[in-house]
Amino acid sequence: MTVGRWRLACGGDFAYASGMIGLRSAIARQVRGLLSDPANPPIVRALDGSGLFAPGSVSWRVHIDVTGMMVGGIAALMLQMLHPRVLAGVWDHSSFRDDMNARLKGTARFIAQTTFETRASAEAQIARVRHIHDAVSGTLPDGTPYRASDPHLLAWVHVAEVSSFLAGWIRYGEPGMSAADQDLYYAEVALIAELLGADPIPRSRAEAEEIIRDFLPELKADERSHEVLHILLDQPPPSLMLLPFQTMTMSAAVDLLPEWARRMHGLRRPGVTRPVVHAGTRGIAEVVRWALGS
Repeated sequence: MTVGRWRLACGGDFAYASGMIGLRSAIARQVRGLLSDPANPPIVRALDGSGLFAPGSVSWRVHIDVTGMMVGGIAALMLQMLHPRVLAGVWDHSSFRDDMNARLKGTARFIAQTTFETRASAEAQIARVRHIHDAVSGTLPDGTPYRASDPHLLAWVHVAEVSSFLAGWIRYGEPGMSAADQDLYYAEVALIAELLGADPIPRSRAEAEEIIRDFLPELKADERSHEVLHILLDQPPPSLMLLPFQTMTMSAAVDLLPEWARRMHGLRRPGVTRPVVHAGTRGIAEVVRWALGS
Protein backbone atom coordinates (compact mmCIF):
# COMPACT_ATOMS: atom_id res chain seq x y z
CA MET A 1 0.00 0.00 0.00
CA THR A 2 1.38 3.42 -0.92
CA VAL A 3 1.81 6.12 1.71
CA GLY A 4 -1.00 8.12 0.09
CA ARG A 5 -3.41 5.22 0.22
CA TRP A 6 -2.36 4.40 3.77
CA ARG A 7 -3.08 7.98 4.85
CA LEU A 8 -6.41 7.90 3.03
CA ALA A 9 -7.36 4.66 4.76
CA CYS A 10 -6.32 5.96 8.14
CA GLY A 11 -8.12 9.24 7.52
CA GLY A 12 -11.27 7.36 6.57
CA ASP A 13 -11.05 5.20 9.69
CA PHE A 14 -10.45 8.27 11.81
CA ALA A 15 -13.41 10.10 10.28
CA TYR A 16 -15.61 7.04 10.82
CA ALA A 17 -14.45 6.68 14.43
CA SER A 18 -14.97 10.38 15.09
CA GLY A 19 -18.44 10.20 13.60
CA MET A 20 -19.37 7.21 15.74
CA ILE A 21 -18.07 8.92 18.87
CA GLY A 22 -20.11 12.00 18.00
CA LEU A 23 -23.23 9.91 17.38
CA ARG A 24 -22.72 8.01 20.62
CA SER A 25 -22.38 11.25 22.58
CA ALA A 26 -25.46 12.74 20.91
CA ILE A 27 -27.61 9.71 21.71
CA ALA A 28 -26.33 9.55 25.28
CA ARG A 29 -27.03 13.26 25.76
CA GLN A 30 -30.58 12.92 24.44
CA VAL A 31 -31.38 9.85 26.56
CA ARG A 32 -29.95 11.42 29.72
CA GLY A 33 -31.98 14.55 29.00
CA LEU A 34 -35.11 12.42 28.72
CA LEU A 35 -34.56 10.96 32.19
CA SER A 36 -32.82 13.68 34.17
CA ASP A 37 -33.52 17.23 35.29
CA PRO A 38 -30.64 19.74 35.05
CA ALA A 39 -31.97 21.36 38.24
CA ASN A 40 -31.06 18.20 40.19
CA PRO A 41 -27.57 16.85 40.83
CA PRO A 42 -26.57 13.72 38.91
CA ILE A 43 -27.08 10.27 40.41
CA VAL A 44 -23.97 9.05 42.25
CA ARG A 45 -23.81 5.27 42.37
CA ALA A 46 -22.72 3.69 45.67
CA LEU A 47 -20.20 1.30 44.14
CA ASP A 48 -18.85 0.49 47.62
CA GLY A 49 -22.04 -1.36 48.57
CA SER A 50 -23.29 1.36 50.93
CA GLY A 51 -26.71 1.54 49.25
CA LEU A 52 -29.90 -0.37 49.94
CA PHE A 53 -28.77 -2.81 47.22
CA ALA A 54 -25.27 -3.96 46.30
CA PRO A 55 -23.85 -3.36 42.80
CA GLY A 56 -24.18 -7.08 42.07
CA SER A 57 -27.85 -7.25 43.09
CA VAL A 58 -30.66 -8.20 40.75
CA SER A 59 -32.20 -4.78 41.37
CA TRP A 60 -29.13 -3.06 39.90
CA ARG A 61 -29.23 -5.38 36.91
CA VAL A 62 -32.88 -4.62 36.19
CA HIS A 63 -33.02 -0.92 37.05
CA ILE A 64 -29.88 0.15 35.21
CA ASP A 65 -31.32 -0.75 31.80
CA VAL A 66 -32.90 2.39 30.32
CA THR A 67 -35.08 0.79 27.65
CA GLY A 68 -36.49 -1.98 29.83
CA MET A 69 -37.25 0.56 32.56
CA MET A 70 -38.88 3.01 30.15
CA VAL A 71 -41.10 0.34 28.61
CA GLY A 72 -41.88 -1.14 32.03
CA GLY A 73 -42.42 2.28 33.60
CA ILE A 74 -44.97 3.35 31.00
CA ALA A 75 -46.77 0.01 31.34
CA ALA A 76 -46.75 0.46 35.12
CA LEU A 77 -48.45 3.87 34.84
CA MET A 78 -51.13 2.35 32.62
CA LEU A 79 -51.74 -0.34 35.25
CA GLN A 80 -51.67 2.02 38.23
CA MET A 81 -54.25 4.40 36.74
CA LEU A 82 -56.80 1.58 36.60
CA HIS A 83 -57.27 1.84 40.37
CA PRO A 84 -59.70 4.75 40.89
CA ARG A 85 -58.33 5.76 44.28
CA VAL A 86 -54.71 5.67 43.08
CA LEU A 87 -55.66 7.73 40.02
CA ALA A 88 -57.59 10.22 42.17
CA GLY A 89 -54.43 11.22 44.01
CA VAL A 90 -52.74 12.06 40.71
CA TRP A 91 -55.88 13.66 39.28
CA ASP A 92 -56.48 15.96 42.26
CA HIS A 93 -52.93 16.75 43.37
CA SER A 94 -50.68 16.61 40.30
CA SER A 95 -49.81 18.82 37.33
CA PHE A 96 -49.58 15.83 34.99
CA ARG A 97 -51.85 17.52 32.42
CA ASP A 98 -49.25 20.24 31.89
CA ASP A 99 -46.08 18.15 32.04
CA MET A 100 -46.33 14.36 31.96
CA ASN A 101 -42.60 14.20 31.22
CA ALA A 102 -41.87 15.82 34.58
CA ARG A 103 -43.80 13.06 36.35
CA LEU A 104 -41.94 10.37 34.40
CA LYS A 105 -38.61 12.01 35.25
CA GLY A 106 -39.56 12.22 38.92
CA THR A 107 -40.38 8.53 39.03
CA ALA A 108 -37.14 7.65 37.21
CA ARG A 109 -35.12 9.73 39.64
CA PHE A 110 -36.76 8.14 42.68
CA ILE A 111 -36.02 4.64 41.36
CA ALA A 112 -32.43 5.59 40.56
CA GLN A 113 -31.77 7.20 43.92
CA THR A 114 -33.27 4.39 45.97
CA THR A 115 -31.49 1.73 43.89
CA PHE A 116 -28.03 3.14 43.22
CA GLU A 117 -27.23 5.83 45.79
CA THR A 118 -26.21 5.44 49.43
CA ARG A 119 -28.66 4.16 52.00
CA ALA A 120 -28.80 7.63 53.59
CA SER A 121 -29.76 9.19 50.24
CA ALA A 122 -32.32 6.47 49.53
CA GLU A 123 -33.94 6.79 52.94
CA ALA A 124 -34.07 10.59 52.57
CA GLN A 125 -35.93 10.24 49.26
CA ILE A 126 -38.33 7.70 50.74
CA ALA A 127 -39.01 10.04 53.68
CA ARG A 128 -39.66 12.87 51.23
CA VAL A 129 -42.18 10.78 49.29
CA ARG A 130 -43.90 9.66 52.50
CA HIS A 131 -44.23 13.30 53.51
CA ILE A 132 -45.84 14.09 50.15
CA HIS A 133 -48.19 11.13 50.49
CA ASP A 134 -49.30 12.29 53.94
CA ALA A 135 -50.63 15.50 52.39
CA VAL A 136 -52.53 13.80 49.57
CA SER A 137 -56.14 12.84 50.34
CA GLY A 138 -59.62 13.50 49.06
CA THR A 139 -62.77 11.86 47.79
CA LEU A 140 -63.81 10.27 44.51
CA PRO A 141 -66.79 11.70 42.59
CA ASP A 142 -68.96 9.04 44.27
CA GLY A 143 -67.82 10.18 47.72
CA THR A 144 -65.34 7.35 48.38
CA PRO A 145 -62.42 8.70 50.44
CA TYR A 146 -58.80 8.03 49.57
CA ARG A 147 -55.38 8.65 51.12
CA ALA A 148 -52.12 8.34 49.20
CA SER A 149 -50.53 6.95 52.36
CA ASP A 150 -53.04 4.06 52.50
CA PRO A 151 -50.92 0.85 52.69
CA HIS A 152 -53.39 -0.92 50.41
CA LEU A 153 -53.08 1.68 47.64
CA LEU A 154 -49.30 1.77 48.03
CA ALA A 155 -49.32 -2.00 47.57
CA TRP A 156 -51.04 -1.62 44.18
CA VAL A 157 -48.61 1.10 43.08
CA HIS A 158 -45.68 -1.09 44.09
CA VAL A 159 -46.79 -4.39 42.57
CA ALA A 160 -47.87 -2.74 39.31
CA GLU A 161 -44.54 -0.96 39.10
CA VAL A 162 -42.06 -3.70 39.92
CA SER A 163 -43.89 -6.41 37.96
CA SER A 164 -43.77 -4.13 34.91
CA PHE A 165 -40.09 -3.27 35.42
CA LEU A 166 -39.27 -6.96 35.61
CA ALA A 167 -41.38 -7.79 32.56
CA GLY A 168 -39.64 -5.05 30.56
CA TRP A 169 -36.21 -6.34 31.56
CA ILE A 170 -37.04 -9.97 30.73
CA ARG A 171 -38.44 -9.10 27.31
CA TYR A 172 -35.77 -6.61 26.22
CA GLY A 173 -32.77 -7.38 28.38
CA GLU A 174 -32.63 -10.94 29.71
CA PRO A 175 -35.19 -13.30 28.15
CA GLY A 176 -33.60 -16.28 29.89
CA MET A 177 -33.71 -14.78 33.40
CA SER A 178 -34.03 -17.62 35.91
CA ALA A 179 -37.10 -18.05 38.11
CA ALA A 180 -34.81 -17.82 41.14
CA ASP A 181 -33.49 -14.41 40.07
CA GLN A 182 -37.02 -13.21 39.36
CA ASP A 183 -38.04 -14.16 42.89
CA LEU A 184 -34.89 -12.54 44.26
CA TYR A 185 -35.80 -9.29 42.49
CA TYR A 186 -39.18 -9.18 44.24
CA ALA A 187 -37.53 -10.02 47.56
CA GLU A 188 -35.00 -7.19 47.14
CA VAL A 189 -37.39 -4.42 46.10
CA ALA A 190 -39.78 -5.41 48.89
CA LEU A 191 -37.52 -3.27 51.10
CA ILE A 192 -38.59 -0.11 49.24
CA ALA A 193 -42.25 -1.04 49.64
CA GLU A 194 -41.74 -1.68 53.35
CA LEU A 195 -40.09 1.70 53.88
CA LEU A 196 -42.90 3.43 51.97
CA GLY A 197 -45.53 1.67 54.11
CA ALA A 198 -47.14 -0.66 51.56
CA ASP A 199 -49.09 -3.77 52.58
CA PRO A 200 -49.29 -6.49 51.27
CA ILE A 201 -45.87 -6.79 49.67
CA PRO A 202 -44.86 -9.56 47.25
CA ARG A 203 -41.54 -11.31 47.84
CA SER A 204 -41.72 -13.67 44.87
CA ARG A 205 -43.23 -13.73 41.40
CA ALA A 206 -46.01 -16.06 42.54
CA GLU A 207 -46.94 -13.69 45.38
CA ALA A 208 -46.95 -10.72 42.98
CA GLU A 209 -49.29 -12.54 40.60
CA GLU A 210 -51.58 -13.46 43.49
CA ILE A 211 -51.73 -9.85 44.76
CA ILE A 212 -52.53 -8.57 41.27
CA ARG A 213 -55.38 -11.10 40.98
CA ASP A 214 -56.73 -9.96 44.34
CA PHE A 215 -56.78 -6.34 43.13
CA LEU A 216 -58.68 -7.04 39.90
CA PRO A 217 -62.20 -6.47 41.36
CA GLU A 218 -61.11 -2.95 42.46
CA LEU A 219 -59.87 -1.87 39.03
CA LYS A 220 -61.84 -0.10 36.33
CA ALA A 221 -61.41 2.19 33.34
CA ASP A 222 -63.45 5.40 33.30
CA GLU A 223 -63.39 8.91 31.85
CA ARG A 224 -60.51 9.91 34.11
CA SER A 225 -58.32 6.96 33.22
CA HIS A 226 -59.07 7.45 29.50
CA GLU A 227 -57.99 11.10 29.69
CA VAL A 228 -54.77 10.30 31.55
CA LEU A 229 -54.02 7.45 29.14
CA HIS A 230 -54.34 9.75 26.13
CA ILE A 231 -52.14 12.39 27.74
CA LEU A 232 -49.52 9.72 28.38
CA LEU A 233 -49.63 8.17 24.90
CA ASP A 234 -49.99 11.42 22.95
CA GLN A 235 -47.35 13.54 24.66
CA PRO A 236 -44.85 15.10 22.24
CA PRO A 237 -41.24 13.88 22.48
CA PRO A 238 -38.71 16.25 24.10
CA SER A 239 -36.83 16.34 20.77
CA LEU A 240 -37.22 15.01 17.24
CA MET A 241 -34.21 12.75 17.78
CA LEU A 242 -36.16 10.93 20.48
CA LEU A 243 -39.32 10.50 18.40
CA PRO A 244 -38.46 6.95 17.20
CA PHE A 245 -37.44 5.95 20.75
CA GLN A 246 -40.65 7.30 22.27
CA THR A 247 -42.92 5.87 19.56
CA MET A 248 -41.40 2.43 19.86
CA THR A 249 -41.33 2.36 23.68
CA MET A 250 -44.99 3.44 23.85
CA SER A 251 -45.98 0.61 21.50
CA ALA A 252 -43.80 -1.81 23.45
CA ALA A 253 -45.41 -0.71 26.73
CA VAL A 254 -48.93 -1.34 25.38
CA ASP A 255 -47.77 -4.76 24.19
CA LEU A 256 -46.24 -5.48 27.62
CA LEU A 257 -49.56 -4.98 29.41
CA PRO A 258 -51.54 -8.03 30.53
CA GLU A 259 -54.39 -8.78 28.15
CA TRP A 260 -57.02 -7.88 30.76
CA ALA A 261 -55.45 -4.41 31.22
CA ARG A 262 -55.41 -3.75 27.47
CA ARG A 263 -59.08 -4.69 27.27
CA MET A 264 -59.97 -2.34 30.12
CA HIS A 265 -58.12 0.53 28.45
CA GLY A 266 -59.61 -0.29 25.06
CA LEU A 267 -56.15 -0.81 23.59
CA ARG A 268 -55.18 -3.37 21.01
CA ARG A 269 -52.00 -5.41 20.96
CA PRO A 270 -49.85 -4.37 17.97
CA GLY A 271 -50.99 -7.55 16.13
CA VAL A 272 -49.17 -8.12 12.85
CA THR A 273 -46.72 -5.38 13.79
CA ARG A 274 -45.87 -7.05 17.11
CA PRO A 275 -42.67 -8.70 15.78
CA VAL A 276 -41.64 -5.29 14.43
CA VAL A 277 -42.24 -3.71 17.85
CA HIS A 278 -40.22 -6.42 19.59
CA ALA A 279 -37.35 -6.28 17.12
CA GLY A 280 -37.36 -2.48 16.97
CA THR A 281 -37.37 -2.09 20.74
CA ARG A 282 -34.57 -4.64 21.13
CA GLY A 283 -32.61 -2.69 18.54
CA ILE A 284 -33.18 0.57 20.39
CA ALA A 285 -32.17 -1.12 23.64
CA GLU A 286 -28.85 -2.19 22.12
CA VAL A 287 -28.20 1.29 20.72
CA VAL A 288 -28.97 2.94 24.07
CA ARG A 289 -26.73 0.47 25.94
CA TRP A 290 -23.94 1.18 23.44
CA ALA A 291 -24.40 4.93 23.82
CA LEU A 292 -24.49 4.93 27.63
CA GLY A 293 -21.80 2.29 28.11
CA SER A 294 -21.79 0.76 31.58
